[in-house]
Amino acid sequence: MTLVRWDPFRELEEMSDRLNRMISRPAVPAKNGKEALTVADWTPTVDISETEGEYQIKAEIPEVKKEDVKVTLEDGVLTIQGERKQEKEEKEKKYHRVERSYGSFVRSFTLPDLVDEEKVKAEFKDGILNLHLPKSEKAKPKAIEVKVG
Repeated sequence: MTLVRWDPFRELEEMSDRLNRMISRPAVPAKNGKEALTVADWTPTVDISETEGEYQIKAEIPEVKKEDVKVTLEDGVLTIQGERKQEKEEKEKKYHRVERSYGSFVRSFTLPDLVDEEKVKAEFKDGILNLHLPKSEKAKPKAIEVKVG
């Protein structure tokens, strides 16, 4: 019988590998025989804010062309989708590390009933998609004069 020294980190790594296989995340074989996890798709980060007159969604989508972004509004759900394409591999260029994510993305947001869907506007500049979602007239606060009589 051979004694093997217990390595808790090896055990955690094996458990992580099994979990990754269970949830079907794409993995690529590495040179040392272990699997190196790769991320195929990505999700742009967003800021959502509200003023008295509108909601605003700002999405960071750097290095994505305007024509590769699609914004749809259907049944009260706003969907932003697109694709960030990876540079073509150049024979003279040797990559040491690639950490940025590429591929398709989709973000969906359920809008409050207070949004005037007919007046939604989108602007795209410097890698930022800026969506303006005006509130409907019934959603805006109104001052009511109270008469004393």
